[in-house]
Amino acid sequence: MFDTLSDRLSGIFTKLRGKGRLTDADIDATAREIRLALLEADVALPVVKGFIANVKERARGAEVSQALNPAQQIVKIVNEELISVLGGEGRRLQFAKQPPTVIMLAGLQGSGKTTLAGKLARWLKAQGHQPLLVAADLQRPNAVGQLQVLGGRAGVEVYAPEPGNGVGNPVQVARDSIEHARRAARDIVIVDTAGRLGIDAEMMQQAADIRDAVDPDEVIFVIDAMVGQDAVRTAEAFRDGVGITGVVLSKLDGDARGGAALSVREVTGQPILFASTGEKLEDFDIFYPDRMASRILGMGDVLTLIEQAEQAFDADQKEKMTAKLMGGEQFTLEDFLDQLIAVRRMGPIANVLAMMPGMGQMKDQLAELDDKHFDRVTAIIRSMTPSERTNPKIINGSRRARIANGSGVTVMDVNQLLNRFADAQKMMKQMGGMMGLPGGRRKATKSPKNKRKGTKGGGRPRAGAGLPGGFPGGMPQLPAGMDPNDLAGQGLPPGFKLPKIDFNKLGKGGDKGPR
Repeated sequence: MFDTLSDRLSGIFTKLRGKGRLTDADIDATAREIRLALLEADVALPVVKGFIANVKERARGAEVSQALNPAQQIVKIVNEELISVLGGEGRRLQFAKQPPTVIMLAGLQGSGKTTLAGKLARWLKAQGHQPLLVAADLQRPNAVGQLQVLGGRAGVEVYAPEPGNGVGNPVQVARDSIEHARRAARDIVIVDTAGRLGIDAEMMQQAADIRDAVDPDEVIFVIDAMVGQDAVRTAEAFRDGVGITGVVLSKLDGDARGGAALSVREVTGQPILFASTGEKLEDFDIFYPDRMASRILGMGDVLTLIEQAEQAFDADQKEKMTAKLMGGEQFTLEDFLDQLIAVRRMGPIANVLAMMPGMGQMKDQLAELDDKHFDRVTAIIRSMTPSERTNPKIINGSRRARIANGSGVTVMDVNQLLNRFADAQKMMKQMGGMMGLPGGRRKATKSPKNKRKGTKGGGRPRAGAGLPGGFPGGMPQLPAGMDPNDLAGQGLPPGFKLPKIDFNKLGKGGDKGPR
């Protein structure tokens, strides 16, 4: 969503890097360009004015004039001001002292309220709560049915005594749901209310009546991040007419300019609690102002990447890999398949890589990545017998032909996987040696002959595998200056290594292999 703004800001900061000292003229010119970039991103004018005033005031202060690198100091100031505009410290949901906690969702029709209700219920259930979804949108066609489907997917009960489609009293449904929640021992009630295509008196009155009937602990306004300034004006209207306590940004995966997301906190005075970034129920998370600011400035989001890795790699898998490393055991294709599946659970590989610092400069390449490459690798390994996965050396010519036929690829694809996996096994031994583990030793320097052999034909050496096993054909590599092994102590599974990339292999149009 913030690609255009990120590109503009990156260009502005690039111009500053060559300057050893910043004059007032440099500061004014930079502030003017940042102002234009924010206005083009559809950020509200009052927000832009306050943001630029703060940046200019701090840029003329001692923290920049006495800095060894003034350009980096300007980037730091812009980052801190962005965090402030987005809300500073993130706020969490306020729970009632006596359950159930009542959360009322409000917003225009089409903003994603009903989908958000399902996502929030799923997220709360994962936190150990017992939520209840309440179908109080009785006007939009099939809104009740949609909520029931989402509740089924999330594994959450849906209270829907009325069929909807214009039938039933939403205020009564909301009121009765509280007593039902107490009887069913549900500690959180999420009330999905009706929306309109635009703000009107009837809509506001119904929302106010539901609020008075259930006395919610949180009134969350769901804002469509793609709408722009209209969404901010709607949030103000709900704040004045109903009284919102927080905001959720939906459709952050869209291609709009993102001004609403940067404006809503400052304009309404209410914090952004959550962000929705896709159609699936799991595409939902807590909103972190500092992480969002970091993404906008192209600095990546390593913390979120680590959290996703922790969720994708279960504890048993981590312990198994640790035991293998400590015991000096051979890393097998079965291990590689387990980790490949876990990485795929983290989501599209382009989205994962976009969280790495410095990857903002490779947006065009990331857009061309194709996850089908990893699906073909998975198919190849699954076409092998257990003994072949444990000991790939037994895979002769006839076995390779059988595996290729079984996975719908060519024998050449199977050969490439086995060759790169052999390299990965050597790498694991090196890792063991560097860590002082049994069975490992440092790899000797290659002779010029071997080096020439490695680059023969293709004009470039083999792309190293990533993860402990390595993906054939390569995968994205971290930017210079960042060692992926540094992440191991921050929550990534033992042995997890962020991989290299060969964009020619992974590109949507560059891989000539079978799909």
